[in-house]
Amino acid sequence: MSTDTLDKNANHAQTAPAFLSVWDIHAYYGESYIVQGVSFNVHEGEILALLGRNGAGKTSTLRAISRVSDPELKRGEIWLDHQPLHNMASHQAAAAGLALVPEDRRIISGLTVEENLKLAQIAPPIGWSLDRLYDLFPRLRERRNQEGVTLSGGEQQMLAIARALARDIKVLLLDEPYEGLAPVIVDEIEKTLGLIKAQGITTILVEQNAVRALKLADRAVILDTGGVVFDGTAAEVLENAELRAEYLAI
Repeated sequence: MSTDTLDKNANHAQTAPAFLSVWDIHAYYGESYIVQGVSFNVHEGEILALLGRNGAGKTSTLRAISRVSDPELKRGEIWLDHQPLHNMASHQAAAAGLALVPEDRRIISGLTVEENLKLAQIAPPIGWSLDRLYDLFPRLRERRNQEGVTLSGGEQQMLAIARALARDIKVLLLDEPYEGLAPVIVDEIEKTLGLIKAQGITTILVEQNAVRALKLADRAVILDTGGVVFDGTAAEVLENAELRAEYLAI
């Protein structure tokens, strides 16, 4: 990828109108410089695939956007719907409309499916009702009284996404949602993400299964060693074998 292309992508991130704008963010785990000047835009209602090889900085970028304390954001700006997130704590960013579903899902032990969902709605802003969540995830309705941590991997992923939607969110951040799931369950998750998109919710998807992510996404950003090497449509990546081989190993 040429320097001119990278400069063009960076300038685009600064000037183009966007619902979520990430501008020149730099983040560290201790002394380790992980996110090295990442910039990109996400438009309202679209699905963005954030891709790259292991260690490229995908999860760290996602966590920096969600404003969790680790990694530490040292520089850069993050704006959501005209609100500056870069100076916010994670609970403030959540109240502003961000919801992170981490790779380990963080289902709360000792609570049923329904209790996990109700806990998410203790404080405003409250999002989807329980009935609406159960309509989206019928399996969760069937298991509403079952302890959440005893669900299958796919059902736990559904619960984690439902718990995010139980809040009034604008952007859904998904870290490796297909990890360890059978293809038939991935099909269900993808269908659900399509339905969520139809409700106008913007999604950033970090996923090792790059082909499936690209087929679902509208646009893609590819990271390599903490920086952006591609920002464009998902179709462009699917059609560019050289790009996929160099940065995604597919």
